[in-house]
Amino acid sequence: MSALILALGAGAVVGLALGALGGGGSVLAVPALIYLLDFTPAAATTASLIIVTATSLTALYAHARAGHVRWKAGAAFAAAGLLPAALAGATAARLPQTALTVAFAAIAVVAAVRMLRPARRADTASNHTADTATNRKADTASDGVRPVKAAGAGAGLGALTGLLGVGGGFLAVPALVTVLAFEMQAAVGTSLLVITANSLASLATRSGAAVSLDWAVIGPFIAAAVLAAWDGKRLADKVSGPRLQRVFAIVLLAVAAFMLVDAVT
Repeated sequence: MSALILALGAGAVVGLALGALGGGGSVLAVPALIYLLDFTPAAATTASLIIVTATSLTALYAHARAGHVRWKAGAAFAAAGLLPAALAGATAARLPQTALTVAFAAIAVVAAVRMLRPARRADTASNHTADTATNRKADTASDGVRPVKAAGAGAGLGALTGLLGVGGGFLAVPALVTVLAFEMQAAVGTSLLVITANSLASLATRSGAAVSLDWAVIGPFIAAAVLAAWDGKRLADKVSGPRLQRVFAIVLLAVAAFMLVDAVT
């Protein structure tokens, strides 16, 4: 199968995931680039950041039009991760390829487990936010602990994005729900703002690294992902979030298992 067809197919899956779930697409982008398109792990993580940035911007626009982006809170959350993303991006190029692969597989397992866990806390937070929305502003926290937790979560997410080339939406969405009490739709939309900011910060530090990128593959990958992101947004409006997450989690576990076996053999 030609690299072009593989790039288009993989890009479509990544775009659907980002548009529907607000994240998770890059967790598939990196292994697709490595195992289907013969990128090195270092090149795959850099290319993934480019793909995720372009796709997240598209999905962000779609969610913003629907009023699902909390700009003030999202910008504050993202700001905490900019420096960690930049520093981790500069570090990634110096790590052994096997270490990057194992670390990425471990993160994929964490993402899958999070998606398979019962969504009671998310639903409770969503209902609580809806009930109290008229009594407080959505972009502010009512207690003094949440800003600290939000800053810590934002910093950790930024470091993860910079190091492994993943947008981190699978962590940003639950963090926004549990720490800032966002309803699920707002968490998905706002996570795309966070993903875009962190990815750009990491790319800025990687721009001088000696990593060869195949734009004949990356270009079609991005195009397919951007188009599919719109379909992902429509899919999210029709299919329940928990069902989408379960399917995606099963795929992630299979991918993580393959990567771990490949790394240690």
